[in-house]
Amino acid sequence: MPRPGLSQLWLGLVLGSVCASLESAAPANNAQDALNVLLIIVDDLRPSLGCYGDKLIRSPNIDQLASHSLLFQNAFAQQAVCAPSRVSFLTGRRPDTTRLYDFNSYWRVHAGNFSTIPQYFKENGYVTMSVGKVFHPGISSNHSDDSPYSWSVPPYHPSSEQYENTKTCKGPDGELHANLLCPVDVADVPEGTLPDKQSTEQAVRLLEKMKTSASPFFLAVGYHKPHIPFRYPKEFQRLYPLENITLAPDPQVPAGLPPVAYNPWMDIRQREDVQALNLSVPYGPIPVDFQRKIRQSYFASVSYLDTQVGQLLSALDDLQLANSTIVVFTSDHGWALGEHGEWAKYSNFDVTTRVPMMFYVPGRTALLPEAGEKLFPYINPFDSVSELMEPGRQAVDLVELVSLFPTLAGLAGLHVPPRCPIPSFHVQLCREGQSLLKHFRFHDSEEDPALRGNPRESIAYSQYPRPADSPQWNSDKPSLKDIKVMGYSIRTIDYRYTVWVGFSPHEFLANFSDVHAGELYFVDSDPLQDHNMYNDSQGGDLPCSLTP
Repeated sequence: MPRPGLSQLWLGLVLGSVCASLESAAPANNAQDALNVLLIIVDDLRPSLGCYGDKLIRSPNIDQLASHSLLFQNAFAQQAVCAPSRVSFLTGRRPDTTRLYDFNSYWRVHAGNFSTIPQYFKENGYVTMSVGKVFHPGISSNHSDDSPYSWSVPPYHPSSEQYENTKTCKGPDGELHANLLCPVDVADVPEGTLPDKQSTEQAVRLLEKMKTSASPFFLAVGYHKPHIPFRYPKEFQRLYPLENITLAPDPQVPAGLPPVAYNPWMDIRQREDVQALNLSVPYGPIPVDFQRKIRQSYFASVSYLDTQVGQLLSALDDLQLANSTIVVFTSDHGWALGEHGEWAKYSNFDVTTRVPMMFYVPGRTALLPEAGEKLFPYINPFDSVSELMEPGRQAVDLVELVSLFPTLAGLAGLHVPPRCPIPSFHVQLCREGQSLLKHFRFHDSEEDPALRGNPRESIAYSQYPRPADSPQWNSDKPSLKDIKVMGYSIRTIDYRYTVWVGFSPHEFLANFSDVHAGELYFVDSDPLQDHNMYNDSQGGDLPCSLTP
């Protein structure tokens, strides 16, 4: 356990660094008028939220944010695993450019010295700050969260994070275990707190500090839940009685699913409470009663997360920063909850690649708050449910997380980085995603329907590596050297099409003439993606849009 006073010492050092950064920040264009940025990144959050139409989930604070935002209904990650996804959208480059498919390399060393979103804002006069899990910690961010390139001050990680995977879950036997399901009494856990609570508290302290700053700020806050283990305050279980929890609508492994496409959820199996179930590998189904408990704990973790987002946004209001701060809310990827007989991420299905994504832009997605008006008053999810808040504005076009970089730059009034050439390993600042700024021209699009675009022209690209054609112990998270097959997937408004092709990890090259398997699902007739039509179609002929 950390020594008493260590966190206070760290806070003093960071706030001192903030002061120094305020003094040294290069003046931005029209710094007085520059909009601040609050980027909220959630770990493993699928769009199981009220604002996305899920009537079971209690997420009133996120729904309230959505009511003042532009919400993208069909946003997709480029790879459904933490480090590759985060490096991809924070650099604006796809995994084939960052060359990060696992957790074991730093893009600046192994791919190219690519600029990041916070780095770009820092270079344009912003004080940039990181709280919680923004970059994935470890080798993939140089054991430093990409400091000093991306951040003006040392990134903050909550001290209680170290206990996330330790034996802190009380089991039926009264002993402590490292379980998947881990509702806790917060007073009983080490340090008497949880990582996301600490992150909220730190983020609020930084907002208080920045309120009097003449420089604009870029604050990224990364929340851990609902990432496993499901370690959350136990009272949130009351929101989801087990008798109200249904199974996934398609809990069986589809008959036509190629073995290479299946994710055997090995990280779930390693938890003590799951090990006790003695499941067969790789397809052994989880007992129905335990499936309900997993889904209950995921939903409870989402509602716990919602309270943290609510407290953060309420503080933004209280500090009178809501009228000068862009708020972006998104996730690194989704998470399967029993669909297709799968759990966790690690696939190309919609349930693992589709993410929530919404932008609140003062005066654009919502009217500027009047004096004394609160846009984001905290809402207790345990209070009686009022009428569900609808998103302020919605876009149905398919969009990608890799578009976050150019879109956020444009909304903040910065120059939008140019499109990347091919190849772009030598180019420090460019972007591979499309800017989404056209979606924010509400009045123009109402007058000129051509500006709305054609949803049938929008495409989202995802990919996932495998070490073999059949599920094995490292299928979920193969190291680069073990990757033999890459599943490239395109999602359109009409279908999801995936081909699994040979891949050379030494040359970072896919061989599209070496097709191992394919998947084709038609969205209208098969929205859950259970009926693979690849072998009944022109599956051998790759569409020209398979690569971006």
